[in-house]
Amino acid sequence: MEEDNQEFFWIKSEGEKKLATENLVVGNQVYKEKLITKKGTEYRLWDPFRSKLAAAIMNGLEEFPFRNKSTVLYLGVSTGTTISHISDIVGPSGIIFGVEHASRVARDFLDRVATHRKNIIPILQDARKPKEYFSVFGKVDIVYVDIAQPDQTEIAIANCKMYLKDRGFLFLVIKTRSIDVTKPPKQIVEEEIQRMKPSFDILQTLDLHPYDKDHAIVIARFHN
Repeated sequence: MEEDNQEFFWIKSEGEKKLATENLVVGNQVYKEKLITKKGTEYRLWDPFRSKLAAAIMNGLEEFPFRNKSTVLYLGVSTGTTISHISDIVGPSGIIFGVEHASRVARDFLDRVATHRKNIIPILQDARKPKEYFSVFGKVDIVYVDIAQPDQTEIAIANCKMYLKDRGFLFLVIKTRSIDVTKPPKQIVEEEIQRMKPSFDILQTLDLHPYDKDHAIVIARFHN
């Protein structure tokens, strides 16, 4: 096993180096991921084909601000795969506010993830209405956005202006096909970055191929 840092780990499994996080809830699986115990500590393999944050790490992510005790606002948790690994990383003293609007996937998220993990506060709300998240208190270190909406960048910016600390980080997953199917994906990513520039310093842009087709992730630092 190799430690990349304390946030995530590289573990040898089936002859390959694989990404993993230390399991916050021992024995608990979220998406049938493999559990591996080394030196008395249980790890969960983190599948980059199921998690865009894992895909970003595999594709050379340079800035990883998720740490023990971090506070995170996560828009679009879906069934909870990625947020469960962030929950492992931020630990019992961290907090993740997980926003999901679609009731069907929200039920899965509540059953599989939020009920088992005390550091996740589920918010069943539309990300377009950040004023209505009554559970969020204080400013967060990181806003992570993974929502399939044509106006996803505007939604992300509005949430950051309300909840992100000055110099905090935004991780914005850009689903190019949700924005415009007629334009080349690279052009869409560039246009969305231009929308972000007045409020953010752009740190890195990563294409998520081969793990996700026509998806990119932009990492940016917020400034008021």
